[in-house]
Amino acid sequence: MDNLSPMMQQYINIKNQNKNSILFFRLGDFYEMFYDDAKIVSKELELTLTGKDCGKGERAPMCGIPYHSCDSYIAKLIEKGYKIAICEQSDENAHKGLIKRDVVRVITPGTVYENNLLDEGKNNFICSIFLSDEYLSFCACDISTGEINSTIIENNENLKEKLKNELNRFMPSEILFRGNIEILKKLQKFIATKIHSTVEILNTELTSFNYFEDKVHSLLDERSLEGKYKNSEIIICLGQLLDYLEKNQKDIIKRLNTVNMYSEREYMQLNYLSLKNLEVLESLREGKKFGTLLWVIDNTKTAMGKRLLKNVIKRPLLDKSKIDERLDTVEELIKDIKVLDTLESELKGIFDLERILTKIVFKNCNARDLRSICSALSKLPNIKLILKQFKSSLLVNIENNIDCLSNLKELIDLGIVESDIPLTVKEGGIIKNGFSKELDELRSILFNAKDYIAKIELKEKEKTGIYKLKIGFNKVFGYYLEVPNSQKGSVPDYFIRKQTLSNCERYVTSELKELEYKILNAKNKINDLEYNIFLDLRNNVAMHLKEIQKTATNIAKLDVLCSFAVVSLKNEYSRPEISTDGEIVLKDARHPVIEILGNEILFIPNDTLLDLKDNRLSLITGPNMAGKSTYMRQVALITLMAQIGCFVPAAQAKISIVDGIYTRVGASDDLVSGQSTFMVEMNEVADTLKNATRNSLIIFDEIGRGTSTFDGMSIARAVIEYIANENKLGAKTLFSTHYHELTELENEISGVKNYSIAVKKKDNDIVFLRKIIRGGAKESYGIEVARLANIPLEVINRAKEILKKLEFLQGNYLKNNAGAGKEDSITKNTKVNDENNLLNIKEQTVAKEILNTLADINIEKITPLEALNVLSKLVRTLEETA
Repeated sequence: MDNLSPMMQQYINIKNQNKNSILFFRLGDFYEMFYDDAKIVSKELELTLTGKDCGKGERAPMCGIPYHSCDSYIAKLIEKGYKIAICEQSDENAHKGLIKRDVVRVITPGTVYENNLLDEGKNNFICSIFLSDEYLSFCACDISTGEINSTIIENNENLKEKLKNELNRFMPSEILFRGNIEILKKLQKFIATKIHSTVEILNTELTSFNYFEDKVHSLLDERSLEGKYKNSEIIICLGQLLDYLEKNQKDIIKRLNTVNMYSEREYMQLNYLSLKNLEVLESLREGKKFGTLLWVIDNTKTAMGKRLLKNVIKRPLLDKSKIDERLDTVEELIKDIKVLDTLESELKGIFDLERILTKIVFKNCNARDLRSICSALSKLPNIKLILKQFKSSLLVNIENNIDCLSNLKELIDLGIVESDIPLTVKEGGIIKNGFSKELDELRSILFNAKDYIAKIELKEKEKTGIYKLKIGFNKVFGYYLEVPNSQKGSVPDYFIRKQTLSNCERYVTSELKELEYKILNAKNKINDLEYNIFLDLRNNVAMHLKEIQKTATNIAKLDVLCSFAVVSLKNEYSRPEISTDGEIVLKDARHPVIEILGNEILFIPNDTLLDLKDNRLSLITGPNMAGKSTYMRQVALITLMAQIGCFVPAAQAKISIVDGIYTRVGASDDLVSGQSTFMVEMNEVADTLKNATRNSLIIFDEIGRGTSTFDGMSIARAVIEYIANENKLGAKTLFSTHYHELTELENEISGVKNYSIAVKKKDNDIVFLRKIIRGGAKESYGIEVARLANIPLEVINRAKEILKKLEFLQGNYLKNNAGAGKEDSITKNTKVNDENNLLNIKEQTVAKEILNTLADINIEKITPLEALNVLSKLVRTLEETA
C-alpha cells in the first residue's frame, strides 16, 4: 500500500469493503474499474482494457465507462448476476488534496429499481428464505414497487416442491438464504435454469434473533405486523431481508412499510412445468408473450395493472367466496359497456405511480415524474364518481380506498410546467410563472433587462437634467452611466466616477450596481430557486407516500378487473359456476388462445365431464394432429381462468375448485443433466404422483413413449391404475395415449372412461373432425398423418407393406411372451391363435428389435429424412429375415 498513489490506496481500501461487488469508482466524468474488476468488465462488456500508473513499476489494469451513460452497462452486468458498488465523489468541489469518495449504493439483481433497467409489466423480486428444523419462512420483496409478501411452510417431505412453487410464483432475480443448505443444493439446477436467480448464502452465526426483531419493528409499520408474526422464523426471514436492503440501498427502507402475509393454501399449486406446458405466460416456441393465455386476457391499461395481472394468473384462488366476488365484479362491469369503456379511457392516462414513488424516495425523480403523478391524480375524481354507480363489494372497496389527494394535485399543477419539461432539475425551466413571487421577479429581471436599464436611464436624465446621459456596458466595469464633458457640472453627488475618457466621464450608482448584480446572477439564482422549489414539491409528495401507494394498489386491481370484463365481452366468454363438489362440466368449450390464432378456421368446441366418481379419468385416444393436446390444455386453462375470477370460453361451465394443476406434455431431453426424454418424463410423472391430491387436475399426454412398447404400455397402465384408485389418488385426470390396448381399462377400472377424436376416413384420405366423442379410437392413422405431411407416395405405400408385416410380427411376439397365468386385457387384444404362429426364434428376435426401434422414435421431432432412413433400415431387416 505504501508504494501506491494516494488515489489508488483509496480505491484499495474501498474495494476491500466491497469484495463481492464490482466497484464503479468515480473519477471525474467516468466510472473506472481496476485490477480483476477491470478484467471482468472488459470481458463481459467487450470494452477495451487499458492501464493506469498506480505508484508501482507496473500499471494497474483499468477499464472505464462514462458516468452519464452507465445504466446500459450496469443492466448487462446485473443480468449476468454481478453486484455493482457505486462509489461517488462526495466533495468534488474540493480544490486541494484527495477527493473524498464513498459507496452510495450497491446494486444487485434484486435491488434494481430504475425504470429503464426494468420491464414495466414485470415485478423484480428479491426473496429471503430462512429454514429451521420445523418451518421454512419465505419473503418476496419488490423494492421498485414497495411490495413485500411473506409466508411460512412446514418443513416436511413436500418442502422441496412447495419451495419450488413459491419461487415459481415470484421468479426472484436474487435469493437470500439462511439455514441448512441441503434443500438449496437440491434446487440448484431449478434455480439456475428455470428461475435464473443469483443466490446469497448468509452466515447463520453472525446475527441474533433480537437484532432481527428490532430491525423489523423499527423499520416497518407496526400496524402491518399485528398478529402476523407468531413464528420467530418469519421475524428472522424478514429481518435478514430488511438488513440486507438497508446495507445496500440506504434509503430504500423508507419505501417499505407494510407486509402482505399469505398462506400457500390460499392459492392453486401451479408449478413451473404447468405454466410452461399450458403456455400461460410464455410460448413454448419463442418464450414470448404472444400466443399465451396472458396475451389473450391482458387488456390492462397501466403498468401497475400489467404486473398485478401476471401475479393473479400465477396465483389462482382456492376460496369460493373470493372467486365469486371477482366474478360478480366482472359481471357487473359487463352489464354497462359504455361505463366500462369510460373506465378504460380514464385508466389509460395513469402512469406507474408505484415506481415513481420509489424514485421519489431515492431522490432521483425529475419534474416529469411529478407531472405524471399530477396527471394520474387528475383522473381519480372521475374514476371514483363512476365507481359509485356499482354495488359489487370489490368495486365498492376500491372506490373507498382511492384517495384523490386534491390538494397535492393542485399544488403540483400550479408548480410544474405542463409541456417541454426538461429532463434535468438543476437547469431551470420546470416551475410555472406565478408560483413564486421571488422567481417571477428574477425572471422579469433576466428577460426584461433592457427595459429596466432604459427606465433607469430615463429616470436619471429627468432627475439630473443631463439629457445626453446614456447607460453602457463592458466586461471590465459592467453597467455604467456615461456623461459628456459638456455636462459634467450637472453630475450629482451619488454618481461614483469609474473612468475618465477624452470626451466623457463614466459613473456608477448603487441602484445601477444592484440591478447589474441581479441581471448577471439572475440565471444562476433562477436555477437554484427552481431546484429548491422542486425539492419542496418532491418532499410534499413523499409525505403522501402511503396514500399514493394505497391508491396505486387499488387502481391496479380495478385495471385487472376491467381487463377481465373487456376480454370476456370481446371473446364471448361466459360466467363459470364455481363449486366444491368435484365436478368439472363444460359445454361447447374452446381453447382461449387457439380460437384466436386459428384465423379463418372455425374452432370446434367440445364438452367435458370430470368428477370424483364415475368420470375421474378420461382416457383419450386418436391420431397425432387430431387435437388431443389442444383439448386437454383447454380444460386446464378454463379451470385456471375460472379460479382467477375471469369468465371462460364455453357456452356453460361448472368448475369445482382444484388445488393444483399438474401436467406432463411433450417430450424433450435434459442435456444439461444428461437425462433422456424418458427419464425426464418419469421424473415429472413421479413429481405429479407425489404432490397431486384428490382435488387436483392432472393432464398426462402420451406417458411411456420413450422406452420399448411394452415397457411404455405397462408404465402407462400402472399410472392410470394409481391415479384412478380412490384409495391412492383418485384425482380428475385427462390421459391421452397411443396405446389402444389401454381402452379395455374402461371395463376393468372404476372411474375410467374412453374418449377419442372423431376422424372421417375415405379411401386413403382422413379428415380430423376435432370432436371429442365417447369410445376409444380403432386406429392410429399414423401412415395417413404421414401422408398429410407430404411424405413421398412411394414411402407411404412401402410403409403400408411394412405395417402389415409388423402387425403380424407383433401378434406372434405377444403370444410367445405373454407369460404364465391369467391373460390381461392387453394380451387378449393382441395375441393371435396358436395355429398362426409361423415364426421361428430368429424371427421373434427380429420382431422385438423392430418394435424397440419404432418405440424409440420421437414422432414430434423426427425429420422426413430421418424417417426415411429408419424405414429403409427396417425394410432391410425384414428382407434379410424373409
